[in-house]
Amino acid sequence: DLVIIGAGPIGLACGIEAEKAGLNYTIIEKGCLVNALYNYPINMTFFSTSELLEIGNVPFISHGHKPTRSEALEYYRRVSDHWSLKINLYEAVTSINSVNSSFEIHTSKQIHQAENIIIATGFYGLPNLMGVEGEELPKVKHYYDEPHPYFRQKVVVVGSANSAVDVALETYRKGAEVTMVIREDGIGRRVKYWVKPDIENRIKEGSIKAYFNTTIKKITPSTVEIQTPDGDKTLENDFVLAMTGYVPDFSFLQSIGIDCNNDDLQPAHDPETFETNIPRIYLAGVVCGGMNTNSLFIENSRYHAVNIINDITGK
Repeated sequence: DLVIIGAGPIGLACGIEAEKAGLNYTIIEKGCLVNALYNYPINMTFFSTSELLEIGNVPFISHGHKPTRSEALEYYRRVSDHWSLKINLYEAVTSINSVNSSFEIHTSKQIHQAENIIIATGFYGLPNLMGVEGEELPKVKHYYDEPHPYFRQKVVVVGSANSAVDVALETYRKGAEVTMVIREDGIGRRVKYWVKPDIENRIKEGSIKAYFNTTIKKITPSTVEIQTPDGDKTLENDFVLAMTGYVPDFSFLQSIGIDCNNDDLQPAHDPETFETNIPRIYLAGVVCGGMNTNSLFIENSRYHAVNIINDITGK
């Protein structure tokens, strides 16, 4: 009856609703279970409280007021086992074709046939690239895990949002020489209120160097060339941590035929049923927001699963 693409929290929520409705379904995931959460920094703590991350009526108990990455990974493993969800891991979807009254979903391992598809691929799997020469070098990282590898290294952190600020402070406090390259004229307005004074004071005292209204022009194995309001500069450099955000895989959506033509590249879908312009293909979770990746989170998109499965069973 249904193939669900993506085994993040919202993909799992869709699987739970499909299980409850008695549908024949398979969840397909290109990586590990909740792959995006797995790629979060090792020491990360969620902004949300544990009850806002709950799915499938399975309680999420955490030691602190806000859960950690490791607690979330444990929780979603437990949810998957509790509901005996049918999940194919490490199987990437390569193409989707319409065949008669159903769809053929081609993957790296096999071909699935389904009458309905839910795409719950989130946005964390595709970095928002800077598009500069040298970005492909091994020293350039778009994902950050922990600070230890950067001890006594010259690190350039690109960006001014929460992720960039957290990375700059953590690597600095673990012995890195940190320089921030920020295209805006200040630290991001959405940075956590208890962290913003910390980074601003470290910049003011010179512990962390920051170039505002600045962009990267070129990256070499030993330097970073930047364009500043005072002219071009070359920085000696060991690592570039590009915390420039992530975007949904628009090329995949468009290859299926889903319209993403407005200014925010928001995929076309019904706001109640979440059905796209292609009948019986649905979107769920953060992917619905297009470039507005800050508009949807686990807590305010869990209901997508209920609406979608109600629409499928209603038909």
